[in-house]
Amino acid sequence: MTVPAEVLDQCLLNEPRGQEALYKAYSARMYGICLRYAGNRMEAEDILQEGFIKVFKNLSHLHSREALDAWIRRIMVNTAINYYTKQLKFQNEVSLKYDSSDATIQEDALSKLSYNELLRILQGLPTGYRTVFNLYVIDGYSHREIGEMLGIAENTSKSQLWRAKASMKKILRRIL
Repeated sequence: MTVPAEVLDQCLLNEPRGQEALYKAYSARMYGICLRYAGNRMEAEDILQEGFIKVFKNLSHLHSREALDAWIRRIMVNTAINYYTKQLKFQNEVSLKYDSSDATIQEDALSKLSYNELLRILQGLPTGYRTVFNLYVIDGYSHREIGEMLGIAENTSKSQLWRAKASMKKILRRIL
């Protein structure tokens, strides 16, 4: 998505007209990202608003206008992580040996679900599970990177992912 250079220039000057145009251009897509991390729509809206405040505040640090999409997306993901890091302390959990056969979710089962149904399942997971699942499966971070971002051990990240998949599998068996 490209926004006119004048919109970015207006945002850099803290002009509401430019900020509104940038918000309108990106808010729907970024809200979708926030929903994946949030426990409900109200939290997602809070994360979105906080994220856009950071976007407007730090726009002068954007190195390339072509990287705007990825830059805003990264801010939203980091804002979601910070939102939960402030509110929750992750418990130190004993790492479980990962057994891929127990956590496999069949693709045909997933294809039967709508986006909203899948989102509801994801939002129903405990915060730690949901956050690690999003970062690893959807956003592609490694367990080492997740551990650094969340201040947890790499094995805790692996354990949280395993448990998230196992929980999702259990829910899917019930509803399908």
